[in-house]
Amino acid sequence: MDTPLRLEVIVASVRQGRFAPVVADWFLRTARADDRFDVGVIDLLHTPLPTDLSETPEVEAFRERLSAAAAFVVVTSEYNHGYPASLKTALDSAKREWRAKPIGFVGYGGLSGGLRAIEQLRQVVAEVHMVSIRESVSFHQAKRAFDADGETRDGAAIDAAQRLLRQLAWWAAHLREARIADPYPG
Repeated sequence: MDTPLRLEVIVASVRQGRFAPVVADWFLRTARADDRFDVGVIDLLHTPLPTDLSETPEVEAFRERLSAAAAFVVVTSEYNHGYPASLKTALDSAKREWRAKPIGFVGYGGLSGGLRAIEQLRQVVAEVHMVSIRESVSFHQAKRAFDADGETRDGAAIDAAQRLLRQLAWWAAHLREARIADPYPG
């Protein structure tokens, strides 16, 4: 298939004064420069998902976006060695829509750069039958990693983003073909 892969970038933090837009905007510029992807954004700050996991029109719209996607990247902060509650609600608000699709991670934070949150997320996404991309992007001391224009000179992160996108495109293309030829039995 020659059609671009629909990639939804999920911005996890909803905290007031969050740094997420800086990291997400940088990654979005990087992903949108890759013509293998048609990139969208699901910012959980603007996606009202009920924490009691009830059915609402917003949940249905969210699930429709997930269904149409071939791949996902989560941009996540790390709070208290974990990922934001808003992201757990998002993951729990859908089921079949996640299955047999790849997901990558861009983490940011203090000393750990969001890596502890990413490792926890790998366990959760496995449970919903997703394929976690091994390569991840991590920004340690994130506020120091970006200039006033939202750009970074962090060569390791820039390189990791390119590797992440290459791996994500491979998995997304092959899993899309597999889901068409033989729907996932989960």
